[in-house]
Amino acid sequence: MLNAVLIAVDALASVLLVLLILLHSGRGGLSDFFGGGMGGGVGSSVAERNLDRITILVGLVFGVATALLVVRLR
Repeated sequence: MLNAVLIAVDALASVLLVLLILLHSGRGGLSDFFGGGMGGGVGSSVAERNLDRITILVGLVFGVATALLVVRLR
């Protein structure tokens, strides 16, 4: 049962991580499609900082879930 929950958390975190990384502003490419290349005002810096924090949090959840799966399935 715990393995199924860990797999579900890991899969959800991996999809969220991909989407959050695509939302980051870059130098063209997919981030512009989602609005990453637009604007450069004061509000965007707060939004980028919050996006960074959420991405780091989801990355940590993904890492911990993956590590727990490795230990449980060994």
